[in-house]
Order: sequence, then structure tokens, then C-alpha cells
Amino acid sequence: MEGIILQVDETDTYLNVQIKPEELQGNLDVKSLLNAIKNSEYGDFYINDEAVLKLLANLQKTIKNESNDTLFEQVGERRDNTVKCKIEEGLLSATLSITKGYGASQLTIEDLVSLAENNKVQRGLSHKRVYALHETYLVAKPGEIVSATIAKGLPAKNGRSSKLQPLVQNALDRILRPQTSHHGRVDMRNLGDIICVKAGTELLRRLPPSNGRPGYTVTGEVITPKAGEWKALRPGDGTVISDNDDNLLLAEISGMPKFKDQKMWVDDTYICKGVNVGSGNVNYDGAVLVNGDVTEKMEIIATGDVTVNGFVESATIHAGGDIIITEGAMGKVNDAGTEYSTTLRAKGSIHIQHGQGLDIKCDGGVTIGRQLAFSKVECKKEMFVGPVDKPNGNLFACSIFSQNRVQAGTFGAVSGSNLTLDFSDGFNSLLARKDSLDELVRQIRQNCSRHADRMKIINSKFIPDDLRDKVNAAQELFDNESQLMQWLEQKAVELTANKDDYQQNIMLVANKRIYPGVVVKLNNRTWRAEREYSKAKVSFQGHQWQCDSVTT
Repeated sequence: MEGIILQVDETDTYLNVQIKPEELQGNLDVKSLLNAIKNSEYGDFYINDEAVLKLLANLQKTIKNESNDTLFEQVGERRDNTVKCKIEEGLLSATLSITKGYGASQLTIEDLVSLAENNKVQRGLSHKRVYALHETYLVAKPGEIVSATIAKGLPAKNGRSSKLQPLVQNALDRILRPQTSHHGRVDMRNLGDIICVKAGTELLRRLPPSNGRPGYTVTGEVITPKAGEWKALRPGDGTVISDNDDNLLLAEISGMPKFKDQKMWVDDTYICKGVNVGSGNVNYDGAVLVNGDVTEKMEIIATGDVTVNGFVESATIHAGGDIIITEGAMGKVNDAGTEYSTTLRAKGSIHIQHGQGLDIKCDGGVTIGRQLAFSKVECKKEMFVGPVDKPNGNLFACSIFSQNRVQAGTFGAVSGSNLTLDFSDGFNSLLARKDSLDELVRQIRQNCSRHADRMKIINSKFIPDDLRDKVNAAQELFDNESQLMQWLEQKAVELTANKDDYQQNIMLVANKRIYPGVVVKLNNRTWRAEREYSKAKVSFQGHQWQCDSVTT
């Protein structure tokens, strides 16, 4: 632009503007002057707006005084790039921040790498991240700040604690995994020998803890991991630690082994060839193994597992552990469907090969080998009808009260007989616990708020020495109340999460088909099969039941 001269000083740092009023054509304002600077070779310099305004103000005075004196003002300057390297997160990461300069020479990738190394970044430097940061820097505007994590260390991986490895299977685990024949095929009728161990049998081995894996910081220092801890090997009833190996647990008595919740024990086992009128009822403090049938009106009550290697007919079995019936169980039902002649109760899980007319209740899960009909089931864990890996059995004319998913091949029958699956009990129990806890939290929160106000007033006053101990005691009580409130609030959050998880876990999964007459309930939310479905899943989503086809 005529009448305007842009030039840098002898240090090549500051930008000066000269204006010759007599050579100007038209009016010169802020916008036109800034455009002239921007379109020049100094367009990326830092411009001082106050200096520009001062220069134009002086120009107006010169024109008003009709003077032709040349005006001079320093309006801009070069500013170098500013690069900072910050090592954070316990020396496990390094971040590079670049403030792009004004009129400065461009930084290179080599400059960035060199700067990181000069800041003691020796390991974990990612050239890919540096390249990406450099690309961002190149397109940034002067004065803009760009940053990125360019190096990451490796946290140490602490060692795994010692692990308990059972050397014998639980009876139920063995039953659910049919034995393989010599041709490589699975024989569903060959369920393996019922496990009873002799005294001195190796039951459990404690595997040593691992040392972990070392890590490193971005500055090259090695992070030493914490070695795993030895878990105490606590002998359960009927077991003893080996005299020759502190990590080996042996059977102290002959009986049926059980491994649950990281604990191994051996139940003293009563073994008989059958339970009938000739043998009488069985009431035993331990496990019961029946190598035969349990006949009509007989009873078995045991504190451990009950395993029947035969058939059960119109009998009662109560177990403090699992109930395993390798054949079938049969009972009679009254016309109202309220009384059953075969009753099975277990603190653990229940497995039956096939059943009809049964009243089943357990704290664990229920597995049916082939088919269950005209029965009532209450369980807290999953229910499978058929092989656990791919349930393909039949379930019809039953009332199921479950707190988890139910999987089978076929639900219902062609005849349209009623089959009800009710998931309400577990949900209502969670709701009742949640409501009680929410009310407790509300009351304690109110108390905490009131006590906080009072403590604030007390602490704002002058406290005599003879009352200081009482005030400290009151403060301690208030702190304990606050901690209790925080703990209860966390439990309330966990219960809310458990409620959501419950609704996600309950479902019906049919690997073959669902016939009309099947009803699924969660309180007043009900789904009814009005037609036949093939390979479907009925789940609770968005506060309602939804049926989706299963493609796999």
C-alpha cells in the first residue's frame, strides 16, 4: 500500500511501520492497516493493537495539522515457539505442550524428540504420537497451544496371590460333564463314577504366588512389582495338611469331597444300596450316597450333599449341600397343583436327569438333563434344561420362580399347557432392601445436616479449656456419623446397580421353540406367547418384556 512501509529492525525481531501522509491515497483505518500487515511477509508476526491505534491517532492529528511529517511506530514482533515437557502420573507419562510462535521458524520432529530427551524422557517415547503432535502444530494458528502425551511408561504388574487348585471334582461338576467314550463321543448316559475318596487322598494343592512383572517410568527407572502373597491353607472338616508338603491338603477321613468358596472339606459319607421300607429313612450328619432307588414315602435328610445313583419316586430329600439324582424323579400332584408327593430342598444346587411332579426349592441353580414337567421350581441361580453349554431339553406345564435366566430347548407344549416363569420374588426382595436403606440414608442425612450446623456454630465460638474435651468428643461423634452416612450412600448406589443388573440378567432363552401358553412375569409386567416362536429370547428391556429371535 502506497505511503506505508513495513520493515523489521536490525535484530530481525520487531516490526516497524512508517507512514508518509502525503503519499497516502484515501483514508487509512485500522482494518486496512491490519490487512496490509497480514498480506505482507510479516503477516504471522504478533501485532500490538494498542500500538496500531496509537499510530492511527497520530496520523489523524498530522492530517488535521496539515503536516507531512513521517510517522513511525513499532507495532509487532516475532515470538518464538514455547515448548514445555511435563512428566506426570508418577513418572508414567510425558506430555509435550507447544505454544506456536509468531513469525518464528517451524519446529521439526527432530526438535521435539530432542527436547523430550533433554527432559529425561528415555523410555516409552512414541514417534507416532510425536508425528501426530507435529502435524497438529503445523496447522495451528500463532499463539495457539497444542499438546499431547508423547511417552508412556509401563506400570508394574503385581504378583498373583497363591491359588488353590482342587485335585478332585465336586460330584455336581462331574455329573454336568458327561464322560467321553473311547471313540471321542460324549455319552450322555455315562456320568462317571460318584467320587468318594479314601483317607490320605490328595484333595487340594496350593500353587505358589507369582513375582509379578516389572514396569518402567518414562525416565527409564525400573518399577519393582509387589510379589503375590501366600493365601492361608485352611483345612476344612475331614481334611489335613500333608506332613511332607505344606501346600498339599489331604483327606483325613473317607467320604465325599467338596470344594466351594475357596474351601475344601470332606463330608463323612453314608453309603447305602437304596432307601426303602427295608432300610428306613436316612437322617445323617454328612453326605449321603445312595447306589440305588429312593422309593415312595421315604425321606433323606443330610447336612452335606445327597447323591442318588438311581431313581426317586414320591420321596422327600433335604440337603445342606447339593442334590444329585443321576436318573429321574417322579411324583404325584393334586388337582389344584398345590401338593407334590416328591419334595427336594437344597442349600446348594439340584441336578436331575428328568423329572415330573416335583416340588423343587434351592439356594443355587437347577439343572435338568432332559425334561421337566408338571413341577414347581424355586431357585436363586440359573436354570438349565439340557446340557449346560447348549440347553436343548423340554420344559412344560411347570411353575418356575427364578432369580436368574432360564434356558431350555423347548418351552411349553403343542397342547398349549400353561408354563409360568415368574421373576418377581428376587426383584421385590431387592426393592424392599433398597427402600429400607434409602429411608435410613434420608434420616441419617438429615441428622448429619443438623449436627453439621450445630458444630459450625460451636466451632465459631470461644471454647473454654474445661469444655475442649467435650467439644472434641462431639466432633469425633459427628465425624463417625458422616463416615456412616457415606458408607450407607455407597451401599445404596450398589443396591441400585444390583437392581439394574437383576433386570438385565432375567430372561428366557429357547434354543428350539416357544409354544403358546408360556407366560413370563415380573410383578405386573407380563409377556404371553400367543403364537409359536422358534429360537427366541424373552428379556426385560426398557421396563417391559421383549421377545427377540436368536440366530445362533
